Parts: sequence; C-alpha cells; structure tokens
Amino acid sequence: MIIIAGHELVDADERDAFVAAFRDLVTRARATDGCLHVAITADSVDPERVNVVEVWRDADAMNAWRRRARAPKAGKVRHVQVERYDATAGGPLF
Repeated sequence: MIIIAGHELVDADERDAFVAAFRDLVTRARATDGCLHVAITADSVDPERVNVVEVWRDADAMNAWRRRARAPKAGKVRHVQVERYDATAGGPLF
C-alpha cells in the first residue's frame, strides 16, 4: 500500500478555487483501479492550507494513475510538503 500525505500552502483568497480545480481529478482518481482513497481539501483551521491524501493499493496502480492524471493548472503554490509512505501493515483503527 502506498500513502501520499501532506499539504500545500496557497493564498487564502485563492484556496477554495484551488481546491475546486481538483474536483475532476479527485473524481477520476477515485474511479481508478487501485485507488483506495484520494482527497484534496481545504484545511479547517488554516485558511492557506490544502490537505492532500492519497491511498493506493500498490506502486503499480499509483504510477499508472500518475501517467494519465493530467492535474489542472490551479494557481500558485507557495509551499509543498507532500511525502510518499510505503505501508507494510495496517488494519482498522477501531
């Protein structure tokens, strides 16, 4: 399992439009074989922060998606802190 998680910072007055620009990409990703979860969302506390989370069955599924994702030109990002994590174990939290 591959987990992509982190955040980006954009100008507060552009954040909602930035998130909205990714709606189609998120919809298409969620319909892709091997996608377990994708979300690009406005942070509930920081008006400049956009949270990014992706969970993929495996690296092959993630890489296949990346080759055809076609991310939108959504505006200027001032800071990016998004990391890839390879999960070897997991299960329900509760």
